[in-house]
Amino acid sequence: MFDARHCRALFAFLAQGVKMSASPRLGFVQCISPAGLHRMAYHEWGDPSNPRVLMCVHGLTRTGRDFDETARAFSGEYRVVCPDVVGRGRSDWLADPRRYIVPQYVSDMVTLIARLNVEQVDWFGTSMGGLIGMGLAALPKSPVRKLLLNDVGPRIAASALERIGSYLGLPVRFKTFEEGLAYLQTISASFGRHTPEQWRELNGAILKPVQGAEGLEWGLHYDPALAVPFRETTPEMAAAGEATMWRMFEAIPVPVLVVRGAQSDLLTRETVAEMVARGKQVRSVEVPDVGHAPTFVDPAQIAIAREFFIGAAGA
Repeated sequence: MFDARHCRALFAFLAQGVKMSASPRLGFVQCISPAGLHRMAYHEWGDPSNPRVLMCVHGLTRTGRDFDETARAFSGEYRVVCPDVVGRGRSDWLADPRRYIVPQYVSDMVTLIARLNVEQVDWFGTSMGGLIGMGLAALPKSPVRKLLLNDVGPRIAASALERIGSYLGLPVRFKTFEEGLAYLQTISASFGRHTPEQWRELNGAILKPVQGAEGLEWGLHYDPALAVPFRETTPEMAAAGEATMWRMFEAIPVPVLVVRGAQSDLLTRETVAEMVARGKQVRSVEVPDVGHAPTFVDPAQIAIAREFFIGAAGA
């Protein structure tokens, strides 16, 4: 049974959703894995007939709504498409959790781009979204025209993997929406300074209402089984995966911008320097006072992306 407190909390959550979903259009595309079909959700901004598309793809436990502010900033020049990678947000969960891997995500993105009916896309990938972009951009006849890698590269620091593993897949529940927001702000502290309103917009979509033993509770939006391939990865598998990612990175023929948070524990300065040296058309920029990863809510961060994708003069 819902009491008055639970009803007020649910109405507050729904009001937050109305605010957040006022501008983007929600769509779904059917994708396939060896275990069968699944639906992937995507949030679309700007003119749906615009052939110029910016794909914004989120990190491991995030959603496409991370890019709301970025999408608003680019929706005049682009049709901005922000998917919820399968297992997150409004997308389906996979029947086989061992398919929560980059090759599956790349396959899903190819299906989404076909749905959009465009020949080329620019790609903005944060963390996992950057790895997906690397996998797609390295393929022959890739649709990726430009690639922004937000705080990620072929080599991921072991300390960051340990940090992520400390919370990934935990069955956390919260009595109130605000309690959930406080938890998410704590584990997202490396995003840097944000206003309370910005934190609420960034993390509101991460929570969902669930029925608990004593009434309405709040849980996380993603499939806890995302942790399965993460925890089954051996050191040998990780080393082989890194070698594969370097080969893919070196094969990318299009311009690449590597953005690093100055305090990042995931992407080191040494790895960035190696990426610039080994890549074909790679440059880098560092964002001060931010760890993993810059959220591109701040106008100065958005300006970095704008200069890369559009040019300083907007051409």
